[in-house]
Amino acid sequence: MQEEVQKTAGPDQTPESVILRVAYYSLAVNAGLVVTKLLLSVYSGSLALRADGIHSFVDVVASIALIAGIFLSSRKRRDFPYGLYKVENVVSVAIALLIFFTAFEIAAEAVTGDAAALPYSGWVLLAAAAFIPVPYILGTYEVNVGQKYNSPSLIADGRQHRVDVLSSSIVFFALLGQFFGIPLDRIAAVVVAVFIVRAGWGILKDSMRTLLDASVDYDTLNEIRSIIESDPRVSGIKSITGRNSGRYIFVEAMVEMAESDFEKAHRESERIEQDIRRQVQNVERVIIHYEPKKKTHLRYAVPLQDREGSVSAHFGEAPYFAILDYDVEKNRIERQDTISNPFTDVEKRKGGQVAEMLLEQKIDVVFVHHSLSGRAAGYALEAAGVEMRATSAATLAEVIDDVVVNHGEETGASPR
Repeated sequence: MQEEVQKTAGPDQTPESVILRVAYYSLAVNAGLVVTKLLLSVYSGSLALRADGIHSFVDVVASIALIAGIFLSSRKRRDFPYGLYKVENVVSVAIALLIFFTAFEIAAEAVTGDAAALPYSGWVLLAAAAFIPVPYILGTYEVNVGQKYNSPSLIADGRQHRVDVLSSSIVFFALLGQFFGIPLDRIAAVVVAVFIVRAGWGILKDSMRTLLDASVDYDTLNEIRSIIESDPRVSGIKSITGRNSGRYIFVEAMVEMAESDFEKAHRESERIEQDIRRQVQNVERVIIHYEPKKKTHLRYAVPLQDREGSVSAHFGEAPYFAILDYDVEKNRIERQDTISNPFTDVEKRKGGQVAEMLLEQKIDVVFVHHSLSGRAAGYALEAAGVEMRATSAATLAEVIDDVVVNHGEETGASPR
């Protein structure tokens, strides 16, 4: 079945066209079942088969509603700038109600139906048995395609067809019991009706959550959050929300950026939006609101020749880097750490990989003896908004003194 799903969508086909094609398959199969069951019931005089034929006619109505829902949901109008995607969820609610109606239909038949044994030909039993796997095969196919393309209405229709296996089985066992003069369908029908209601409730609950703009699942939100936080210029996420509309997701986030330049921040937010669309399926729209974060702390990186604090004249070849956390308001170094450079023996892109390592550390300023302009490391740091500050200091202590004194002169704070 999974191989069939993979072959369903060709390179030139859109998800909407694939979903519509499967919906047409569903309509054709259901119409065929209705005609066959009703003709067979007329020929054999079976009331159970006639009821099952009427039940399949409900599936035909559901398939027509499914096709209409998918067709409308893919259309955008000026009056509906966010699209008509929720039409699919409305259709799913309608299908859930049809499932409830089916459960009532089966239960009512079990309570009020004629329990008297009627004679049936053996071939009628074989025909009823042949109908049983048809809705299950169709339903499984619909659910697989619906899950692949995140179509709630197709998934709902497929689940309903799976439930139809139970009602078809009831018809078969009812006919089997009647064939031997034993009415067996009443208790079984009530039990199956309970399972049908349960399936309908699951569809109704999921669709109503979307119609009421409930949040997307936590796993998807956490995935989006991780994508945003991985950007080196993002210093914090104030809020992030997401909602489903049909099979599509709408995302909105408020982030703080370590970037005061409006144009650069705007370009960065667009890049984050593209990353989210590329990595998360079925995202229709992403809106990133950003605001510059007031710098209360700065993180410095200093290339070192050794752990004793000798400043290295090189960047990519520096064996160590000192990481300094500086409190702007208190004008003091709050934390100092030394990390090893794992790329000293790398032949290619050494500086670029070191720059990426420092970006993961959320560095704001890098002290260098020689300019990194025109080099891969310089491009990476500049693109992330990291300041590259030239220094002639020979030791880490001199760099720290320079940081404290210069900031103290700028802010009027005394060194501590």
